[in-house]
Amino acid sequence: MTFDTLLQQSTQRLQEAGSPSPRIDAEALLAFVTGHDRTWLYTWGDRECPVEAYTQFEALLALRVQGQPVAYLTGEREFWGLRLATSPDTLIPRPDTETLVEAALYCAQNVTGRFLDLGTGTGAIALAFASEKPGWQVLGVDIRPEAVSTASNNALALKISNVQFVQSDWFSALTQAGQRDTFDIVVSNPPYIAADDPHLCQGDVRYEPRSALVADAGGMADLLHLVIAAREHLDMGGWLVLEHGYNQASLVREALVRAGYQNVESVQDVGGHERVTLGLL
Repeated sequence: MTFDTLLQQSTQRLQEAGSPSPRIDAEALLAFVTGHDRTWLYTWGDRECPVEAYTQFEALLALRVQGQPVAYLTGEREFWGLRLATSPDTLIPRPDTETLVEAALYCAQNVTGRFLDLGTGTGAIALAFASEKPGWQVLGVDIRPEAVSTASNNALALKISNVQFVQSDWFSALTQAGQRDTFDIVVSNPPYIAADDPHLCQGDVRYEPRSALVADAGGMADLLHLVIAAREHLDMGGWLVLEHGYNQASLVREALVRAGYQNVESVQDVGGHERVTLGLL
């Protein structure tokens, strides 16, 4: 079977199964098993798919039809132009979160300092920032040791040396003997989905770690905690940058203003939703 025919048939199967991006999913899986990029598949679509690659592809396609995320099937996802290893122990990096990186880079204009990423997962945010700001000291923390291992391995694979990853429950490991570690920029993409949100039963999030998705108080508990806790770990003139749900921006802005942050504003993602809110201490 040619690559063109295989992609056409698999796209139809994924569309019928309810995939939101059937063609992209099929191309990503086929590129993974063949070792070719998607451009090659377009250019040489009339070539026959090797039997071994076809067998591997069909096995992965069947799992995708069942709903398993492409990023977990291939073990990788691109974010900010960086190819990152993924695992079921981490959230899958999403394009919306690049808005958070853009906001952090805006805050880092014309200065050099220390950057903290809370709940780092694959290390996507920390690594993206570190790749753009090699003069900064970048630290990523996560409560899950598996996530810390994944992020550390991503840093090694990408040869990004100005970043470190450690295990910590938010700021807990950053206070020792009464001394608090402080930073110029603190960012986080924390859990912000309400426990009863119907989206938790749909799409890729069904397979992602629930602890990295769901927060109490209608999804606001961790956001509100970080607004207060970050004050003890930000240098004066430092920025707190938070990703949140599409309908939580006004609540996060109000919390930042109440906590004494200045220059509070929200930033829209590629879909036009207010996805990131930041404030200056």
